[in-house]
Amino acid sequence: MYQMTELQKKIQGAMPDLLLKMEEPLCNHTSFKIGGPAEVMAFPSTVEELQKLLRWAKAEEIVPVVLGAGTNVLAPDEGLRGLIVCTKGALMGLTQEDDTSVTVMSGVSMARAAGFAADLGLSGLEFAHGIPGSVGGGLYMNAGAYGGEMKQVAEKTVFMDLEGNLHVAEGEQQDFSYRHSAFTGKPGVIVSGTFRLTPKPAEEIWDTMRVLMGKRKASQPLDMPSAGSTFKRPVGGYAAALIEQAGLKGFQVGGAAVSQKHAGFVRGAVASRQKIIDDCVVLCLNAGSDSGVGDKIADLHLRKLPDSRFLAALQNAGFQIVAQGARGQSGHSGYLFDSIHLHSSLEISGL
Repeated sequence: MYQMTELQKKIQGAMPDLLLKMEEPLCNHTSFKIGGPAEVMAFPSTVEELQKLLRWAKAEEIVPVVLGAGTNVLAPDEGLRGLIVCTKGALMGLTQEDDTSVTVMSGVSMARAAGFAADLGLSGLEFAHGIPGSVGGGLYMNAGAYGGEMKQVAEKTVFMDLEGNLHVAEGEQQDFSYRHSAFTGKPGVIVSGTFRLTPKPAEEIWDTMRVLMGKRKASQPLDMPSAGSTFKRPVGGYAAALIEQAGLKGFQVGGAAVSQKHAGFVRGAVASRQKIIDDCVVLCLNAGSDSGVGDKIADLHLRKLPDSRFLAALQNAGFQIVAQGARGQSGHSGYLFDSIHLHSSLEISGL
């Protein structure tokens, strides 16, 4: 018979009205379709619920893991002990603020945000239509595609720290750069984003989004589990080209493989496990560093990885760890690595 853990009993007693799932399979919440059970997964549907949850966790000395759409996440096979706060399908809502701006809650998908703006005849989020992540995740890593990125349209971001305090970052305070923002690696939860857009006929916007989606389907392995484009663009080249030059296009490790359709994608299969995907990614990183591009400093973002096995695998592959940003997770079996700086020519993309 299943017996609730102390954490499960505590949070259920303290938050009786909050949607909670106990021992929830992480594979149901990640695009790689991998990951064992989460001890407690919480789905706050309002800013007030999120605030109450984070303040309770702070008082209990619990540091939660934040999960959006799970599209840039390697979830551990053994699952996660502790509290996971999930925004996808929870922190929802889209509002037109004025003639040229909309505010979108962090749990809304990028595709839905783009469609909402298009229906209003507001252009600027077309690039986001095919990005399989949440708005919160998109702001966190300055997501972009086909010449567009969040930096170009994000006017304001609302962020909640782990003590439940709200902060507003506007304009340059958001500190956007390539796959980075002021919120990258910062403990807390992105609550919403306000986007300044440009009026344009809705049908023209939808036509553009259909063209971009067609390009995405033609060039990317969307029919297989993956985290999207796995590697950031290295200086002086493209990750996919480096991997292909190394002869790894189509290379397979167990159920994971470098995609034949696009070498920048490491894709999984239903039977894939975290370690198999780890091995495939490390192999690509190692090949990239030996490909003649040179020894560059790369920023490797590992989201929701609570142990040091992947870090050890990188070290075993010959990577020199330059600096490490990590924080211990109360109730977890290891660490959540927010940012690891290493010598290589490729980077894993972030959220």
